[in-house]
Amino acid sequence: MADLRGILTDPARRQQVINDAQRLLDDEVASKGGLTGLAIKGAFKIVQGVRPGMVRDVIDGLLDDFSARLDRFYQDHGTKGAGKSLPDYFTSRRGEVADALLGITDDRAKVTRHGTLKKAYEGLRPKAREHVEAAVPGIGRLIDKHTRA
Repeated sequence: MADLRGILTDPARRQQVINDAQRLLDDEVASKGGLTGLAIKGAFKIVQGVRPGMVRDVIDGLLDDFSARLDRFYQDHGTKGAGKSLPDYFTSRRGEVADALLGITDDRAKVTRHGTLKKAYEGLRPKAREHVEAAVPGIGRLIDKHTRA
């Protein structure tokens, strides 16, 4: 089985993966409600306002690390998935998937030079695991789409 990083970051596929990831992120942000939703939407607008195209650039910059961290789950699905679809397998391990992804962004936030972004991230981080877990089914579908292609 090919590694996930090689699949998702293949130059022939990378831009479509980034497009799909940006749509997923936009949909997840739009779906948030209540006071937390207002905070997330506000922070997202701040990020978008820092520099046009920044969200896309961030996704592009994180794609290699994200796909490398998620490869373990992708490979496990092939050996331990027991008939589950890839999105269902990812969903069954949503907490572990969320922790793997947040480990990357936590490390990046520690060293960023963008004070506004760092402040926005730190304000949202206490609830981040819950929101990343909510996005895991969509992440599983995105990966499934591109690994089947």
